[in-house]
Amino acid sequence: MNLDFLLRRHLSEPSDDLRRVIEVSLDAMASGGMYDHLGGGFARYSVDAQWLVPHFEKMLYDQALLARMYLRAGLSCHEPRWLQIASETIDFVLDELRHPRGGLFSALDADSLDEDGHSHEGLYYTWTPREVLECLGTEAGKDACAWYGISDTGNFEGRSIPNRMHARGRFDRPSEIESSRRILLEVRAKRPKPGLDDKVITEWNAMMLATISEAAFALNNPRWLEAAVSLGNFLLEELRDAHGAWHRSWHENGSPRARHVALAHDLAHIADGFVSLYEATGTARFLTAAREAVDQLLAGYWDSRFGGVFTTATHAERLVTRQKDLMDNATPSANSTAMVALHRLGTHLGDATLLERARDIARLLGRVAPSAPSGFGNFLGAMHRMHRESTEVVIVGDRPDLVDVLRGTWDPNRMIAWGEPVDSPLWADRTPGSAYVCHDYRCMLPATTPEGLAEQLTSTNS
Repeated sequence: MNLDFLLRRHLSEPSDDLRRVIEVSLDAMASGGMYDHLGGGFARYSVDAQWLVPHFEKMLYDQALLARMYLRAGLSCHEPRWLQIASETIDFVLDELRHPRGGLFSALDADSLDEDGHSHEGLYYTWTPREVLECLGTEAGKDACAWYGISDTGNFEGRSIPNRMHARGRFDRPSEIESSRRILLEVRAKRPKPGLDDKVITEWNAMMLATISEAAFALNNPRWLEAAVSLGNFLLEELRDAHGAWHRSWHENGSPRARHVALAHDLAHIADGFVSLYEATGTARFLTAAREAVDQLLAGYWDSRFGGVFTTATHAERLVTRQKDLMDNATPSANSTAMVALHRLGTHLGDATLLERARDIARLLGRVAPSAPSGFGNFLGAMHRMHRESTEVVIVGDRPDLVDVLRGTWDPNRMIAWGEPVDSPLWADRTPGSAYVCHDYRCMLPATTPEGLAEQLTSTNS
């Protein structure tokens, strides 16, 4: 969350110091053992100062946050290596954590079994030179060991965690190394696998929905777009009851499968995720889903006295006190996420009430953030977005050539509306076949060619 805020600040006020912080952090995380250099995805955290040895558990929410961070940094800073990390992380999630119907499981454990049935942390992911050479042959095996830092002495309990710390930031694999990586990955897949936590948690799935949607649109990836739509449909079909009320979690063998009243975290991320899915697909029902989630959030969780959302609903089990989640932890706080979702959705719909609720949360968090600003990165990013001039881009009619102009970039203050029209001032009195670039609903003349749209977008960023 903090790196995302620093990236936003760097893009609005370029700074060599900020760029250096972002670059060092992203390259260090992706070069060490926290990143799975064979299969993609990130372990939960590092246990050493060098960021080499991880706690090998892979959490869905980490993949969502880190893939989004690498995606945005790669797009805005024009760094293909960060886009590679984002892409491999998303592919890991879809390959290893996906339910056949589209939902996403929660985590892979750190431990796996050896040939004698004993559990060892990291065994699934580590190698010896002998194992590598047996898979690849002598010449290719030695090259792979050199590339991934696999040695006789090892770096973890006599074995080696593949890494690129000796060549930090160099992830673009030569063809022969890529071929070796695929072989090693196939061999690794035959080992006893870490345990799978096969719960589907609404909050974490919605976080990944936002990330996959954003990535699918920006990089024009059909597989990811299909996965995002399937995930969105799964959540709508499986995590709500017959009355449309959201639940916290789902398990295929549960009775019932969807259980527990949703927390504010769940609804805030659902709203944000479905806004992202709408922007990626132009499908109006996904924006409707976001609106319905926000309506539930405001009806059941809103503090009408002091502003902000309580963690639990008014109709949930009664606790000694109803708390509010204000600070970021491993995931963004419920209130900062609600602030983001309310602002995005309110802008799409031209809804003054939603925008005012976002400002109410901003006032609440603004009173406590100065005491520990590093715990409010998501809030600071939301404030940065709200206090800078927004750009709304509306593309009317079937104009994929105009939509393509918006791909391949990340503008933190840009909002995209296209495809199916919705009931909003942004869509009022528009000419089909045109694109409109607006600032706070004040629009330039319509653009009808990709070149014209690109020119208008460039002028807004100058």
